Amino acid sequence: MIADAVKQQRDFFQTHKTKNVQYRRQFLKRLQHELVANEDAICDALYKDFKKPRFEALATETQLVLSELKHILTNMEFWSKSVRVKSTWANFPSKDRIYSEPYGNVLVISPWNYPFLLSMSPLIGAVAAGNTVILKPSEFSPNTSRIMAEIVKKVFPPEYVTVVEGGIPESKALLANKWDYIFFTGSSRVGKIIYKSAAEHLTPVTLELSGKNPCIVDETAAIKLAAKRIVWGKFLNAGQTCIAPDYILVQESVKDKLIKELKYYLVRFYGKNIEESGDYARITTSDHYDKLKGKLENQEVLYGGKCIDEGKFIEPTLVNEPELNSTLMQDEIFGPLLPIIGYKTEADIPTYLLNFEKPLALYIFSRNKKHQKKIVNQYGFGGGIINDTVMQIANKNLPFGGVGQSGIGGYHGKHSFDLFSHKKAIIKKSNWIDVPIRYAPYTIPVNWVKKLKHLF
Repeated sequence: MIADAVKQQRDFFQTHKTKNVQYRRQFLKRLQHELVANEDAICDALYKDFKKPRFEALATETQLVLSELKHILTNMEFWSKSVRVKSTWANFPSKDRIYSEPYGNVLVISPWNYPFLLSMSPLIGAVAAGNTVILKPSEFSPNTSRIMAEIVKKVFPPEYVTVVEGGIPESKALLANKWDYIFFTGSSRVGKIIYKSAAEHLTPVTLELSGKNPCIVDETAAIKLAAKRIVWGKFLNAGQTCIAPDYILVQESVKDKLIKELKYYLVRFYGKNIEESGDYARITTSDHYDKLKGKLENQEVLYGGKCIDEGKFIEPTLVNEPELNSTLMQDEIFGPLLPIIGYKTEADIPTYLLNFEKPLALYIFSRNKKHQKKIVNQYGFGGGIINDTVMQIANKNLPFGGVGQSGIGGYHGKHSFDLFSHKKAIIKKSNWIDVPIRYAPYTIPVNWVKKLKHLF
């Protein structure tokens, strides 16, 4: 069945209907209508999957998607036009242009932590660029997966866009097929499997992965505001955010003050009995819950640590000075556990940052502009913010993506359109003149050839 769906889409792409910008636009307008009409149902599905607070469902999922969709609808016709570029004397006279061409059949595999946002955002970008799409959402967010499948089925014919629900068997069956582009969001471990599968057919990929995102707080930082923004960014979605701060590196002179403010904002945001808060999500899967719970063993807990198996609740937890070789620090945490590590001077920072692969995000809280610039320029990471966390996701004009172990490629807004478009270079030559210098037999002296570089 999956092979048939792939072939159906491949045949449909060959009709060239999706190369018509207005054709794409009419379907994206229908999608926009259905997303608005079903926004409450989408929020309900997210709550059923992992008790995602309604505010977070709106702010970090549905409204981000609708905002990006509106932006793409406004600009996609302009983005689709060929772009003229400067020619060279070697091609005189000519007109040189770059054409944006869809790749063809695109596979999007999305995760469970932001199941709506991280499914619909790449899907919209791929459709806007003129591709057909098969979306494979996560089986661990079944309610959200189901409503996305219903919406897509209502908007698109299956030969254009379709959703394949299911688990590992369905993912393996999809990857067994040849694709023109694969877009995957998830863990680095699975990303390597996707990459290896894509390599069999030399299929280009985007891998949106993760990493141990550092959050550096130096002694010049506005500590109270830093704590407020760190607590929000870390414990949003119960810490299940790929760009959440993974650990804090704080200068020892302000460490106690920062911890005090972190505790203050945890109580202010979620109350003293956090399990009763309607503003705090739950861990999505049982396996991940058990893994997080295990990471707390033999750790010095400064705040929180409460785990309730029924409902997969883990309290926002501050951990003091974990060993770098501990399970807490070996991999991305991806949950509401926040290690806090002190450092003495700026010279100590590389000891920690260079111990890990390049992360998806890096955050620095500092008033020292020289220090800010040094951190940004000295270390490799996907993206980040000075004096805030997570909010880089809110600017559709910025590319979102990782580097090295944290991913390949960046998307959002025009970056999504460009990501799913092959840039085809075309030169249109004139016939009225043909410079003979390039043709054999070569009569020009060899020592003159180097002087021709100015023609290129």
